[in-house]
Amino acid sequence: MSQIVWLESEQDEFPPVSKALRDPNGLLAAGGNLSSARLISAYRQGIFPWYDKDQPILWWSPNPRCVLYPEDLYISRSLKKALRKHSYEVTFDRDFLAVVEACSAPRENCSETWITADMKSAYLDLHHLGVAHSVEIWDQGQLIGGLYGLAMGRLFFGESMFSRERDVSKIAFVYLVEQLRSWGYYLVDCQVYSDHLASLGAVEISRPEFLQILNRELDSDVKHPWQMEWSHQEPGQTT
Repeated sequence: MSQIVWLESEQDEFPPVSKALRDPNGLLAAGGNLSSARLISAYRQGIFPWYDKDQPILWWSPNPRCVLYPEDLYISRSLKKALRKHSYEVTFDRDFLAVVEACSAPRENCSETWITADMKSAYLDLHHLGVAHSVEIWDQGQLIGGLYGLAMGRLFFGESMFSRERDVSKIAFVYLVEQLRSWGYYLVDCQVYSDHLASLGAVEISRPEFLQILNRELDSDVKHPWQMEWSHQEPGQTT
């Protein structure tokens, strides 16, 4: 029977991601903590935390990996119409904590959330370090949608998104990806496949290919202010 590594101290290193289980796909290790140093080390190795509140911290590196190349962003006709007609205000990093709180709220048909209080605190710490960022969608001063994730090198590691009105999370994603493309980002890590992500152009690649991208792009020198610059007058691919 396969076993995973238990992390006990800050000094314990992650095992090679090649040791991750096939079932459940990508489970690599358990335990440890959510310090900024631990989280940054994890993402640099293609690992991320994902667990329920009654579980220990679980660390994952799935194979295949769901990713989106900014130039392949797919915008359907209906989404293009929503982008053209919406009157929302779109911002970056205006209220990171509010976005994380909204992402952690129970969803329809699901009363549980994997974004625990410890996770909120950990990613807020990363935000204060300039590593984690948010996109906010506002309607008359009310936060109605958004997303958050980590930016390192030319890579953005998406974590979660939420929407309180139709298509709002998709609009936030489009603004993020188009902005990242204008800044020269190479890839958005979407972690695990979903039909929602695939509808926006996300694809699956092998773990070895993903690790090669990490090794090549993580230390790229990309400097820019995290401010919204992209205009929705410049949509990507449509059908």
